[in-house]
Amino acid sequence: MNVLEAAGLTKHFHSRRGVFGGARGVVRAVDDVSFAITSGSTLGVVGESGCGKTTTAKLVLGLEEPTSGSIRFEGRDLQQLDTAGRRNYRRSVQAVFQDPYASLSPRMRVSDIIAEPLVTNETVAAVDVRKRVAKLLDQVGLPQRSADLFPHEFSGGQRQRIAIARALALSPKLIVLDEPVSALDVSIRAQILNLLRDLQEELRLAYLFIAHDLAAVAHMSHTIIVMYLGKIVEMGDARTLAQSPKHPYTAALFSAALPSHPDERREEIILRGEVPSPLNPPSGCRFHPRCPRAMPVCAQQEPALARVEERVVACHLFDQARH
Repeated sequence: MNVLEAAGLTKHFHSRRGVFGGARGVVRAVDDVSFAITSGSTLGVVGESGCGKTTTAKLVLGLEEPTSGSIRFEGRDLQQLDTAGRRNYRRSVQAVFQDPYASLSPRMRVSDIIAEPLVTNETVAAVDVRKRVAKLLDQVGLPQRSADLFPHEFSGGQRQRIAIARALALSPKLIVLDEPVSALDVSIRAQILNLLRDLQEELRLAYLFIAHDLAAVAHMSHTIIVMYLGKIVEMGDARTLAQSPKHPYTAALFSAALPSHPDERREEIILRGEVPSPLNPPSGCRFHPRCPRAMPVCAQQEPALARVEERVVACHLFDQARH
């Protein structure tokens, strides 16, 4: 069952050009993006900075309203939810953010941090709140005495465990993980990722996992979508996509990632130039100015997402394979 489904999701921001204003431009942050997340699975989202990952997360969390397109949660369109439906959606979709030092109030004890969503959204007896906090601490691998301490008394990895416990307080169905391990020491990252996988298996959680660390995304995800300048360029099974990317942009990303084994050898692909401005994206395929395999058609015609073997790809290199 799809916990969440996005169809044609688009978010454009209006922006003034130049220091002194002038003509208004349109930042195409997310452009016609579609995906689905099923119960107990992880959808990974990768791409360079500015590709639309964070805006996609904000749309899912309800922090931004889409310009067009729709998000359906358990079959219901978010735009058509009443007040009670919106409240249920906010309870069912939680987030764990990048910086465990900034996401926890330094003035609150851990017990109050974890209990805050419960106290705010439900009428629960104090004794039941304490029991719930104790259970959540146990689930994330922290001792019971942690409840009486303040965030500054914990390491970065322990703080992220507290943030995960807080996200679990309302028994959500989907958790948005926005760079959840990038601020942690390398030695701690695997512990947090394994904790998230164990919790997913135990609680049948759905994850939207956003990260620059491609090895972490490949390890965590069941499906991966690759975004470039607001558009999906490739989407498919995580292992297949990581080991055998089709789109030149996907191949370049994974060629720069750490290999899964020291003996693994990959062709290094160096992309020229920087990501173009979303205020003025290139014509045709948005990746063609940097693509090592660009053809004349790439500058003229935008490729459509179409099935190529076991995934969907937006690239003219595979036009003949689709027919």
